[in-house]
Amino acid sequence: MDTTQLLKGVLDLTVLAVVDGEDAYGYDIVRKLRDSGLTDVGDASVYGTLRRLYAAGALTSYVVPSESGPHRKYYGITPAGQGQLKQQSEDWSHFSTTVTEILRGARA
Repeated sequence: MDTTQLLKGVLDLTVLAVVDGEDAYGYDIVRKLRDSGLTDVGDASVYGTLRRLYAAGALTSYVVPSESGPHRKYYGITPAGQGQLKQQSEDWSHFSTTVTEILRGARA
């Protein structure tokens, strides 16, 4: 199954969930998503999502200087982002439960 469209639908939710635990820089967010099983997530998709969520007020950002390479831009979640995360988590739970029930019914 091509998961590209599924991933697009949950990328905001998963990015918000990653930064809800602790602030993180862009590539660290990509790595955490991949390590969690979203192996097909693209760098450009995540960076675009971070820019969009930041512009919408769901994320904050700040730059941390690095002595061993380029400065890193860290992202953190705002109260608006936490509200979005809560709502999207509830929506996802309802949606995934509904699809699972439909699939179980199809096998019966």
